[in-house]
Amino acid sequence: MNNHSPNMRPEIRQLDEAAINRIAAGEVVERPASAVKELVENAIDAGARRITIEIADGGKTLIRVTDDGCGMTGQDLPLALSRHATSKIDGSDLLNIHSFGFRGEALPSLGAVGRLTLQSRAEGHEAASLSVEGGHPGAVKPCALNGGTVVTLRDLFFATPARLKFLRSDRAEMQAISDIVKRLAMAEPSVGFTLKDVSGGADRVTFRVDPETGDLFDALRGRLSRIMGTEFTENALPIDAEREAVRLTGYAALPTYSRGSAVAQYLFVNGRPVRDKMLIGALRGAYQDFLSRDRHPAVALFVDCEPHRVDVNVHPAKSEVRFREPGVVRGLIVSGLRHALAEAGHRASTTVAGATLGAMRPEAPAEPRVYQMDRPAPGRWSPPVPPSAAAREAAFAAQAPGFAEMQADWSARVVEPEPEEAPPTALPLGTARGQVHENYIIAQTADGMVIVDQHAAHERLVYEKLKRQMAENGVAAQALLIPEIVELSSDDAGRLLAVAEDLGRMGFTLEPFGAGAVAVRETPAILGEVNAQALIRDILDELDDTGETALVQERLEAILSRVACHGSIRSGRRMRAEEMNALLREMEATPHSGQCNHGRPTYVELKLADIERLFGRT
Repeated sequence: MNNHSPNMRPEIRQLDEAAINRIAAGEVVERPASAVKELVENAIDAGARRITIEIADGGKTLIRVTDDGCGMTGQDLPLALSRHATSKIDGSDLLNIHSFGFRGEALPSLGAVGRLTLQSRAEGHEAASLSVEGGHPGAVKPCALNGGTVVTLRDLFFATPARLKFLRSDRAEMQAISDIVKRLAMAEPSVGFTLKDVSGGADRVTFRVDPETGDLFDALRGRLSRIMGTEFTENALPIDAEREAVRLTGYAALPTYSRGSAVAQYLFVNGRPVRDKMLIGALRGAYQDFLSRDRHPAVALFVDCEPHRVDVNVHPAKSEVRFREPGVVRGLIVSGLRHALAEAGHRASTTVAGATLGAMRPEAPAEPRVYQMDRPAPGRWSPPVPPSAAAREAAFAAQAPGFAEMQADWSARVVEPEPEEAPPTALPLGTARGQVHENYIIAQTADGMVIVDQHAAHERLVYEKLKRQMAENGVAAQALLIPEIVELSSDDAGRLLAVAEDLGRMGFTLEPFGAGAVAVRETPAILGEVNAQALIRDILDELDDTGETALVQERLEAILSRVACHGSIRSGRRMRAEEMNALLREMEATPHSGQCNHGRPTYVELKLADIERLFGRT
């Protein structure tokens, strides 16, 4: 519209096909990784069992995807490059989607912003090729191809050069492509993937996984071992839970195997990799009692349900989904993960022992080595004269006190086990043999030793006991002498009253008080004096972020955690043998005792082979 001519009526025009495709490409193809995602998903939908992706210059100059899928005929190629043409759905039910792609926008969008070539051959037909450049398709030509499809995209965004200025470095774009391929490889363990970097004429394989065999968990475990590493699968718990026809499967790592960021969180809905804030919030809620806020769990979780119960058509890149019953999915994730963590009992990750062994490596000798050239000449060297016996006795008497005069307050005490104690082989955490620095318990197991942090371990035990008592007896509430009135908007008051029943179970009782206001009548007694207005604002912020609130529960558990910390065995306290063994037995019987309330390990287990390796006995 011309601002200098306010009386001029703007004319409505029909955009041409090339402009429409470029606009669609701006939504679907954000960067080279987006193009790789669309092309690889098409290959998976075509039934491919092996997919090869070749990248040059971070995908800016070349992206080539080769698959052994069902292929297309020469008559199908022009239709495949038409907008909203797809073989995935018939258009009658947009909620009954069983494939990755369904919009029919990827190929025409890529052809509108780059130089795209399709080569394909269906069984029983001749191979054919079709090229499109800047949205202008050529003619279908014959080509040489054994089977499947080869999609070659060159000079991405050459038709929209302004988009090139927003791309990152070649290395960063290649990293984003690798992440996309790994996520799709997790979703399809039965498909082999090969990612190559062919920049500058090279042919370097940066990622490769072969098709996995076996049942669901065996194939997934093998694929995750190759992508996330064997450390993850060794320290991860299998998850298999179901609620109201929604199933949750996958692997979740122990709390002691946590990361400093959320890079190791992989979430899938009906096999589709997603980054959904509701699922991330549920994951955070499941681990909130075991990790501090600066630590993040490592998981690979798959949510499967009927397609009509989830809408995957809410985001152009299909990276976000919307559930018809989000509360069911969130509850399933929280309860499924917490049940698996409780089943793990006192187990801690094996990486704790590895870090301990790394810290115990012998240091380099302080004295420099004397080489042959530094030794004195033979003629100048004379053997030392040994001191007399009287001189040795005098030196010893001057430097070392007698046995009766030696300090009795040792930092390490040896404790002999009682005869009636069970042998170490029958006890997972072994039998206490001593206490070091009045803080660490040394226990002997059948094939090694265990070092226990007595304060952290007892803090977790007390915390679990307090939570169990609160669950059995409920949360004590204190009634306010004068109810506190909090003024809100009508929408905020309605959202808050919708979760009033859940808050009431936590001892936080509120009720409507006119239009757009609520009256707080009771607060949890354990919280002491509460700023009700500030707490309500925080609850509303959490409802906006995740759709549910667990803020009151988190504050209650934080109070219980502090009470457990102050009421547990303090560092520096000497413990008798029966006390140490009682602590070990209670740890074995208490869920989550492998980590303290902040996610740190409560004990370290060292195998005898590791100890022998430290001393060079192997």
